Amino acid sequence: MNQELQNIQTSNGANFQDSIPVSFGNDTQVIEAIKQGVAVCDRSHWGLIQISDDDRLRFLHNQSTNNFNILKPGESCETVFVTPTARTIDLATAYVTENAVLLLVSPNRCQQLIEWFDRYLFPMDRVAVKDISREYAIFSLMGPESKNSIAKLSGITPPDAPHPSHQLISLKDVEVRFSVGSGLATEGYTLIVPVNNAAKVWQMLTETGAVPMGDRLWQQLRIYEGRPAPDYELTDDYNPLEAGLWNTISFEKGCYIGQETIARLNTYKGVKQRLWGVRLNGMAELGNVVKVGDEKVGKLTSCTESNGGYFGLVYIRTKAGGAGLKVQVGDVEGEVVEVPFLTHQYFES
Repeated sequence: MNQELQNIQTSNGANFQDSIPVSFGNDTQVIEAIKQGVAVCDRSHWGLIQISDDDRLRFLHNQSTNNFNILKPGESCETVFVTPTARTIDLATAYVTENAVLLLVSPNRCQQLIEWFDRYLFPMDRVAVKDISREYAIFSLMGPESKNSIAKLSGITPPDAPHPSHQLISLKDVEVRFSVGSGLATEGYTLIVPVNNAAKVWQMLTETGAVPMGDRLWQQLRIYEGRPAPDYELTDDYNPLEAGLWNTISFEKGCYIGQETIARLNTYKGVKQRLWGVRLNGMAELGNVVKVGDEKVGKLTSCTESNGGYFGLVYIRTKAGGAGLKVQVGDVEGEVVEVPFLTHQYFES
């Protein structure tokens, strides 16, 4: 816990749960800022893993779904770690630097992934794995004014670089790693900040107009936008094709853990269920069966309530349909809709 940062966030009106600022009591202001201004969310409770030494890219290439062998320093990718049967462990963002790869991983997944990596490290591998979560704070900026907020503090206008590239920049006198992408489908940036400067950077951002945003609202947005989360949409029950994470998968790279299953599902168009959004007319319980008439077609994995109404994420059997499908989730009626974070497609091999 960074006490100095927590003190500043408390002065901003933060309510904490397990040292995470879950709310600043300003949800309406934050939603407006995301649409027209800039909001800042503290994601420091996420995990940050450093993979270093000469074989780092080869190792990650063999461990996850994306193509690390083509990445250069300053480039990034989203990638999924899966089991040998292609069941999902976590969706991570990887930042390739000159000397290492930084993996931003979901809350409560850091230790599990480090133990997973250890299982596949051999004595001849030149790979070093280190948990550096406590050394850095993670802040995400969201909204159309995010770029101007960074420009005010750095003196340079961020380039319109492809998502999710990254670079070191100075915010006044503090060096931070600046990455394109908010972690959601909403436009924005993510900052990796040395922990001893976290409070200073947070204060800079809020003083230049960024509206503090709590984790509870971030979780609502991730459901509305469709980002799958561990223990909800990313579990032993689902693979990344079903989870709509096609953009994180390279179908041109060589062997990796889970590759045979993923390639077979793509080649034979064998994805039996898909993740969708569902607009609901009331709150529904997680795990509820989704039905069309008397037929069971899926399962509710996430659900939230906000000013926009009730919304959830559901896995739906492919043969049952997709966007526009009218469903019953427990006692609640709903309609299946597309969400911007996910893609559903097949690639020609």
